[in-house]
Amino acid sequence: IAQHDHEIACHGYAHRMLGDLGPKEFRADLRRARVAIEDATGLRPVGFRAPSFSITRDTTWALAVLAEEGFEYDSSIFPVRHPRYGIPDFERRIVRLELGEDRSILEYPPTTLRVGPWNLPVAGGAYLRLLPGAVFRLAFRRATRAGQPGLLYVHPWEIDPGQPRV
Repeated sequence: IAQHDHEIACHGYAHRMLGDLGPKEFRADLRRARVAIEDATGLRPVGFRAPSFSITRDTTWALAVLAEEGFEYDSSIFPVRHPRYGIPDFERRIVRLELGEDRSILEYPPTTLRVGPWNLPVAGGAYLRLLPGAVFRLAFRRATRAGQPGLLYVHPWEIDPGQPRV
C-alpha cells in the first residue's frame, strides 16, 4: 500500500479504548505502533485515529500526547451522540486545535449528515453496511459543497471476501 503512494496512518498497537489507558500507557502504545509502521513501510506516520473514536470529552488529553509525539492530524473525534464515543457538538469540519505550549493538531472529524438537531454518522464501518447508499451520496455531496473532504473508513473485513466470520 505504501509503495503505491497511499498514506499509512496509525490506529494504535493494542486497539484499546483511550478511556482504558492513561497518558503514559497511551504514549507507550502509540510509540510501539509507530515503530511497527516505520519498520514495515520505512515511513513515519503523521495521522492517527483512536480505536472506536475514543477521544471524547474525558480523553482529550490524548491530543497533546499525539502532538508531542509528532503526529500532525487526528481523526478520532466523531461529532455524534453515541453511548461509547463522540462529542456531539464538536465541529463537523476540519479544525486546527491549539493545545498550548506552541502545540496544535489538525482534527479531521468523520463525515456526518445533519438531520434536524442531530448529526447522523456516515463515515463507514457499520454505518456503511446499514445505511442506504443514497444517504452517503447526499452527505458527501454536502461536504464537498461546504469545501470539506468526505472522510470514509473501511475495515479490512468489509472488503475481504475470505475474511473469517464468527
